[in-house]
Amino acid sequence: MNPDFSATPRNRRQWLRMATGLGLGLGAAGLALVPEARLFAQQLQEFIEGPPVPDVAPEQLSPHVWMVYAKDGFPNQANQGLMASVIFVVTRKGVVVLDTGASLQIGQMAIRMIKTVTPLPVIAVFNSHYHGDHWLGNHAFAEAFGQDLPIHALAHTRDQIAGHEGNLWRSLMERWTNQATLGTKVVAPNQVVEHGQVFDYGDVQIKLHHYGRAHTPSDLCCEIVQDRLTYVGDIAMANRIANIDDGSYPGTFRYYDAIKKAAGEQLWVPGHGRGSKDLLDTYGSFMKGIWEPCVQAVKEGIALDGAKDRVLKDPRVASRAKTMDGFDSNIGKYTSLAYLEAEKEAF
Repeated sequence: MNPDFSATPRNRRQWLRMATGLGLGLGAAGLALVPEARLFAQQLQEFIEGPPVPDVAPEQLSPHVWMVYAKDGFPNQANQGLMASVIFVVTRKGVVVLDTGASLQIGQMAIRMIKTVTPLPVIAVFNSHYHGDHWLGNHAFAEAFGQDLPIHALAHTRDQIAGHEGNLWRSLMERWTNQATLGTKVVAPNQVVEHGQVFDYGDVQIKLHHYGRAHTPSDLCCEIVQDRLTYVGDIAMANRIANIDDGSYPGTFRYYDAIKKAAGEQLWVPGHGRGSKDLLDTYGSFMKGIWEPCVQAVKEGIALDGAKDRVLKDPRVASRAKTMDGFDSNIGKYTSLAYLEAEKEAF
């Protein structure tokens, strides 16, 4: 078999399916006994890349901070996984990137966009947490700026990416986008950071915040001190329900209180959606519209279905029902999680 590796990405993906399909003819048991076959399939997948992501012109948010904006939504073939924004900070010493996107291709696009703003190289990356839509683009930055490029994250985030979560998210993104992200490799953070650290880039300092479990156990927020702007990752979102599977409702509220007290008035910029000075208040109000009825339902011995009815009638939730992305498909699940956490808190 002599594949034409100069063919289009679509043709290369078709060839990959054919090649791996021939391997499947051995049967699962046969493949399990032939490690060379598994290695061959993995190498093929890494070699064959999905199509490039169309350029998204960067928007300036503050004197030093820019955003490659991702329209809110969920990863699919049409958006090629572009559903989390890439934030970058232009400093005197170079460019610092806050989250790198969901694939090699998104990271490559972000690099092209950074070059339209400044000729300075990328000198550091920060990953806000371990969900793959925020860090799979690390591959592009390490490839473009060297394997020694500092990629910073909290220890738990680093461990999750280097472990099971890394390959899981890579596989999920390929499935959700119909293989548009093929070729992306897991590049884990190589620098562990802690709450309270301040990184000095000459004319800009970046202060790191972490106040316990919120969206995940290890959400890192980055305050660009001179600009009074803080990138909050996924602890808050502009117009969608944040995944709370790994997180905590009361933990989120404690995080909001702590970071507002520590940083003061900020432009709070999320990974999904537009930033605002009242983002933590407006999103926090919505989250409390889920949490507080569940807490009260548990206190009164009301079952989950009754709690859900109360949540849907709460004005803080009802006011967002028609406009929030993913509301109908997610409100039931995240109400259930709130109810279960309220039960644990009660006992």
